[in-house]
Amino acid sequence: MTQSVHSVNAESPIGVFDSGVGGLSVLRHIHAQLPHEHLIYFADSGHAPYGDREEEWVVQRSLAVAAFLFGQGVKALVVACNTATVAAIKAIRAQWPGMPIVGVEPGLKPGAAVTKSGKVGVLATDRTLHSAKFLALRDQIAGATGAEFLLQPCIGLVDQIELGQLGCEGTMALLEQYVVPLLDGGADTLVLGCTHYPFVEQSIRQVVARHASHDPDAPVTLIDTGDAVARQLARLLEGAGMLRPAGVAHLRGYTTASAAVLAEAFRALLALTPQVEAVDV
Repeated sequence: MTQSVHSVNAESPIGVFDSGVGGLSVLRHIHAQLPHEHLIYFADSGHAPYGDREEEWVVQRSLAVAAFLFGQGVKALVVACNTATVAAIKAIRAQWPGMPIVGVEPGLKPGAAVTKSGKVGVLATDRTLHSAKFLALRDQIAGATGAEFLLQPCIGLVDQIELGQLGCEGTMALLEQYVVPLLDGGADTLVLGCTHYPFVEQSIRQVVARHASHDPDAPVTLIDTGDAVARQLARLLEGAGMLRPAGVAHLRGYTTASAAVLAEAFRALLALTPQVEAVDV
């Protein structure tokens, strides 16, 4: 069954959602590329993380959040969560056909394009790495390019980022555990396959720099697909004649957990201070 949406126009906001604060890494690219657009960000932190949940549960949560955002009158939706994209974007598009809906997926294609060793490390949640959609994408790109993808589930890393522990001892220990085997395996490119992970990019670079066998003359490339998501969103809105051309833009935040925690994440991660509200969705 499809669901209707409120009448929308160029002045309507764009909705962005994630299981928690990770999607803010995508929001910052959207905010930079489309500075005149009104934005609504939804952090489903009360139900995070999605990465270790059953697929059907992720589908139902994603549909509930999408329904809330379309109820707020958004003109487009960005599923700023890799796990939700692989599990639920097909169901979301079926419920709201004709609406611009953009998902995220690990940057396997750009990773394969830049690797010199032919080996690309992929850091992601266990749910993403075991999804049929991801594995089909991996096989397709590996077959087309000859690249070898080294898959690394990062259990517990999303939880650390949700807590704001970006460079603490515990987070660094997890990154050592997850990144070093990829480097030892010959990866010269690391795909950040979860929207939370760009917020620990500097910590990942510290791990790479400390790795004893790492060649400083052969830098490791990190792939973040947030910029590509923002470009795709802009193309869809332009094609639909729905870009907001000018004017002061407004940003709102919603969360299923603590409004104060999401407000602090906006401040600490993006230096933004929007109005934030806790909701029961």
